[in-house]
Amino acid sequence: MKIIFLLVAALFLSVPYTAAQEPLRIIVFGAHPDDPDINAGGVAALWAQMGHKVKFVSMTNGNKGHHTMQPNELAARRAREMEASGRILGIEYVHMNNPDGELMPTLENRFATIKLICDWKADVVISHRPNDYHPDHRYSGIIVQDAAYMISVPQMIPGGEPLLRAPVFLYMNDRFQRPYPFSPDIVVDITPVAQKKADAICAHESQVFEWLPWNGGWLNDLPTDPAERHRFVSARYLARSTVDRFREAAANWYTPAQMQNIRYVEAFEICEYGAQPSRERIKQLFPMLP
Repeated sequence: MKIIFLLVAALFLSVPYTAAQEPLRIIVFGAHPDDPDINAGGVAALWAQMGHKVKFVSMTNGNKGHHTMQPNELAARRAREMEASGRILGIEYVHMNNPDGELMPTLENRFATIKLICDWKADVVISHRPNDYHPDHRYSGIIVQDAAYMISVPQMIPGGEPLLRAPVFLYMNDRFQRPYPFSPDIVVDITPVAQKKADAICAHESQVFEWLPWNGGWLNDLPTDPAERHRFVSARYLARSTVDRFREAAANWYTPAQMQNIRYVEAFEICEYGAQPSRERIKQLFPMLP
């Protein structure tokens, strides 16, 4: 039985890709509304500008992330914020209605994730690494990993069609060192759309102007003028995307002359599950790379 499984898995991972004129289809799973924007908002904007299809999925409804608002009211507000962010980036933005802080790697969540990936006919799937400070982040990564092979199994997708060509599964970056640190396999220059990414993050007003400053102890640092506050928060979040941290890895994709003009990047690690892309295949999936 094990031998049969390995043969089927090998066939699934080796189905050749035939280049087509159809748009690429990318799906990004974040634990909360704003996680996809913070970690992949730049590449999403670039893909969308090039005519490709991007969907952001928040695996929770974010109904606990506030110090004064009640859960039902907050969930509705965060849904509106997702819509606003999606309009800025030119993408779809939806959520799975799991309560914030209560996400678990259940069969129901696995099935829902499998269906989302298959219905989207994803070429690229991006999510958190499964070693992270927040349980919702960890379990988001685990749920997506658990879906990686099952999307090829017809009986796992009632009413849907399996994906017989494996997508590339990628991790968003983080700074956690154990059991192993993030490895930047793909680094993309997002400098041309950095402000659009910042604007999308700022669309999550309940978070970046209220909850996270309060929770992080920097609420009193926020300017009172709305325009100044927007600039302050934009700069704070874009500082996480500066090229310095990934300069060496970025140099694998950009020439020295190109590197001189790069200020902001987003980096991704290739997951061992799913397709294992060649350099040329990566350039097909990330056509914004030179």
